[in-house]
Amino acid sequence: MGDLAGKVYAILLAGGTGTRLWPVSRQLYPKQLVKFIGNDSLVQSTIKRLSPVLDAASVRIVCGEQHFHETARHMQDIGLQAEGKIICEPSGRNTAPAILLAVLHILSADRDAVLCVFPADHVIGDIESFHERLKAAIRLADQGYIVTFGITPHYPETGYGYVEGGREVSEGALTIKRFVEKPDKKTARQYITAGNFFWNSGMFAFKASVILEEFRTYQSDLLEKLNAISDGIHPIAKEDYDQLPDISFDYAVMEKTARGVVLPSDFGWSDIGSWKSLYDFLPKDDELNVIDGDVITNDTQGCFIMGRDRLIATNHLENMVVVETPDSIFVSDIDHSRDVKSIVARLKEKGRKDIVSTAPFIFPGEAERCLRKKTVIRFSDCWSILHQPCRRRWPLVPPCT
Repeated sequence: MGDLAGKVYAILLAGGTGTRLWPVSRQLYPKQLVKFIGNDSLVQSTIKRLSPVLDAASVRIVCGEQHFHETARHMQDIGLQAEGKIICEPSGRNTAPAILLAVLHILSADRDAVLCVFPADHVIGDIESFHERLKAAIRLADQGYIVTFGITPHYPETGYGYVEGGREVSEGALTIKRFVEKPDKKTARQYITAGNFFWNSGMFAFKASVILEEFRTYQSDLLEKLNAISDGIHPIAKEDYDQLPDISFDYAVMEKTARGVVLPSDFGWSDIGSWKSLYDFLPKDDELNVIDGDVITNDTQGCFIMGRDRLIATNHLENMVVVETPDSIFVSDIDHSRDVKSIVARLKEKGRKDIVSTAPFIFPGEAERCLRKKTVIRFSDCWSILHQPCRRRWPLVPPCT
């Protein structure tokens, strides 16, 4: 992409807690830090698949303060220095403030930069096709468009929002007619039949100067408040950041701008937003099961079964999810497994620690006390399927911006 006026940066949004993947994903160890697939965590996989289109050194990660040290370790474990590349939020305020925070951070160094935004916890199966679409998105962004990657739907999914495309502009991209909320099954079928509706992936590309102007036009209050509390050097106070509106980037900008285009994309994408979506993405055995752990099955079909410590034995089971961790077990019909979010909400109401972490776990206060003493201990190693958490040493990392 050497013909561009400015550098291309990748902004990874790593602020989610992944409640629909409880009990594996927890507040202090969210799904982007988990090794669900292969030897890499989701954030590591997201960084790696950007190469060679984007330089790994151009990656900037927006995450919560409580995840800073573990995110830094995951970067260092794949050979990427974390210093100056992690932008911390003191609290979660949705995607618009997170993206704008990263934009302001990068603008201070490069006003002509093209920025590509990716959730840090999604997966992509066809990397070659992804690279082709990524290059097209960068070219469109350099022309002044605000690009959203629209995933070609292959079935009537009701768990995603959709983007309706209009006339073609360039690189196969379409003008955006509208964003629509998660539809019912009948409406989703109609969208597929129409052929110009796409799943809203939450991935974007735009020039820093262009998106700043759109924020100034449509979200001037957010821009003014964030400029007032952020100098790009010192951490932002939580009480100040909490005053920012809790608003998504779609609502804040994409549904208002006249510069938006949707780039039809078909590269095996999944947001891994539920146990069912993880099941759909992973390879199956002859009985259409996804099994990992010490598991014995009898007359079991279409199930997702994950064990960590104990033997799991199933009999005459169909289309179910069974996930075992040291302190919790989740069992659900696979089609309704995303409803685990409501269970997490009930646990939170009761003040249960089961949503925070799995034991043993080093809490942030402990880690920081160790850092001050230079006795550096890192959080539990990544919750890899079939692996126990462990405590190992990790190098000191400068504070996040």
